[in-house]
Amino acid sequence: MALLDPPTRLHDPIGLDGEGSLQVALDPADKIGTAKVFAVYGKGGIGKSTTSSNLSAAFSLLGKRVLQIGCDPKHDSTFTLTKKLMPTVIDVLETVEFHAEELRPEDYMFEGYNGVMCVEAGGPPAGTGCGGYVVGQTVKLLKQHHLLEETDVVLFDVLGDVVCGGFAAPLQHAERAVVVASNDFDSIFAMNRIVAAIKAKAKNYDVRMAGVIANRSAATDEIDRFNAATGLKTLAHFPDLDAIRRSRLKKCTLFEMEQTPEVAAACDEYKRLAALMWAGCDALDANPMKDRDIFEFLGFE
Repeated sequence: MALLDPPTRLHDPIGLDGEGSLQVALDPADKIGTAKVFAVYGKGGIGKSTTSSNLSAAFSLLGKRVLQIGCDPKHDSTFTLTKKLMPTVIDVLETVEFHAEELRPEDYMFEGYNGVMCVEAGGPPAGTGCGGYVVGQTVKLLKQHHLLEETDVVLFDVLGDVVCGGFAAPLQHAERAVVVASNDFDSIFAMNRIVAAIKAKAKNYDVRMAGVIANRSAATDEIDRFNAATGLKTLAHFPDLDAIRRSRLKKCTLFEMEQTPEVAAACDEYKRLAALMWAGCDALDANPMKDRDIFEFLGFE
């Protein structure tokens, strides 16, 4: 019985993917088929998983067949959809000593709210491996079990800031990338680095930047300034609603919360965003700043 394929590394000495870049190369056979594929990025703790799950729910309410793939070792991307933490692909592979052919789809893919299918890729123990390899093997497994053929939307929820080629791996599959950011220095600084990673990947892959999802912010003035300076645009805006925080505690989507006027407005915004992304977001040719430049740009007198 064949073990799961070892990771293939691609060294890029001439700078196509960033000078000196060490990447996990995409096997052309593992390309996701006809589904629209999105990757959601942002600073750690900014609300990516909440945003991703509510966006997946919104796509499903528009009648789309949705698959959400969590790409964080703490595997909490989909629990508001499934109501509990699901085992990761890595967890279930370990139970069969990484003999992938022994797995069944129901071992690692679970149905959540309104039919959204949920997969948690997981990750290697800290300091021991490459998260990009885990993402690649998850997609390979989904392809082998023909689970992508009847999917309309695939949404990758990717942990934290982009700090290595491994966690930029979903960009090899995605058509569009979005960044979740709030109206503050740290999240905009992280967003700038993510935009740089997406711009690098766009040289070799089809992924393009779609825009910004403003989250947990009453105002968007700093995001607006950054957008104007770099060529980005805001796709949606979600205020800092306590109901969103409570929905995580209740292990449910925002659509399952009491529909107060504020919650109903946020749900409508999610559905509007899903419809916009389904219709097709313009590819943005954004130009990120150097770290020192954005530090000065976002500074206060």
